[in-house]
Amino acid sequence: MAPASFHPSFSDASTLLSVAAPYVALGALLLSVVAIILLLIIYRRLTRLALGNSGSLEETITILSRDMKDVKTFRVELEKYLKTAETRLRSSLQGLGVVRFNPFSGDGSGGNQSFAIAFLDERHSGVVFSTLYARDRVGVYAKPIENGNSTFELSAEERNAIEKAKLSIVQGKRHVA
Repeated sequence: MAPASFHPSFSDASTLLSVAAPYVALGALLLSVVAIILLLIIYRRLTRLALGNSGSLEETITILSRDMKDVKTFRVELEKYLKTAETRLRSSLQGLGVVRFNPFSGDGSGGNQSFAIAFLDERHSGVVFSTLYARDRVGVYAKPIENGNSTFELSAEERNAIEKAKLSIVQGKRHVA
């Protein structure tokens, strides 16, 4: 065998190219169709992403940035408002306790028309009112309460009303939580 038989000739290469060319062209056509489809999908997604009149991504980013600043400002204002509301709620009426009693047990006058009522906030501060009812007169008394205690002497009924008010605060927190 001659050394030239090991190397393909130009005629063999042109034959090989003429056979492979349609397949290469078909592959290139399929690749370009896939690329066009992907380009259309990306274009559609980008147009949906774009906001504003011009539909550009730069304008979309500007709009979203401005909206984010507005949201941050709103959040700061909302936090201030909620802190104020929380402070107001802590000092509002949270607990109520009522005790009815007869201050004149024994002589029959008055009945159970007398009462002690305590109004407390979350810190157990507020006021306790007492009324002493008799047939010929009614006495009304008010005593300030700070942290569940008063600087004035409290009757057993007033202390009981304060304890009921504290209990209603605790029960109210259980219902909320």
